[in-house]
Amino acid sequence: MRGPYRLVRARPEPEFEISVDGAPVAVIPGQSVGAAMHGAGIRSWRTTRFGGRPRGLFCGIGVCFDCLVTVNGVPSLRACLTEARPGDLVTTGDAPVRDVPGAGGGR
Repeated sequence: MRGPYRLVRARPEPEFEISVDGAPVAVIPGQSVGAAMHGAGIRSWRTTRFGGRPRGLFCGIGVCFDCLVTVNGVPSLRACLTEARPGDLVTTGDAPVRDVPGAGGGR
């Protein structure tokens, strides 16, 4: 075993991929779409109507609406509450912003 799973002796199911705006994103079974995107370094994927400020995961528990995505054609789903399924096609309002190491912090 390798990675954090060895600490708890977990044996998760094999990873699978979803597509986020056409890019493959690895998912550990049981992860939400938002967790998978965050794990892939995607920190924001939409902007506010006024001011264009970046939005992504904020509360992580479904209280706010900052993490809205479209999954398999169903719009306005909260990424933090939507469990990722193999082959899901996720689209966002804007191109996702990935965290670039050494580029001055993520969003």
